[in-house]
Amino acid sequence: MAKVCQITGKRTISGNNVSHANNRTKRKFYPNLHNKKLFLEEEKVWVNLKVSTHALRIINKLGLSQALRKAGLEIIRL
Repeated sequence: MAKVCQITGKRTISGNNVSHANNRTKRKFYPNLHNKKLFLEEEKVWVNLKVSTHALRIINKLGLSQALRKAGLEIIRL
């Protein structure tokens, strides 16, 4: 699976390594992602998400259900 946060949409971006002699070579900047298992109170179900640390702060502030709604994600019940 791609290195993309499921809440914020943060993804890998590219840039340059710049040496002291100002030589530039391509590099990648990866988001700080974590696989988290979070409990959704309304549905009484555990949800596995790949989220960035910024998304964890959003979830702490707004709550999981509101963060998922804001991200446009729906929980599919099995």
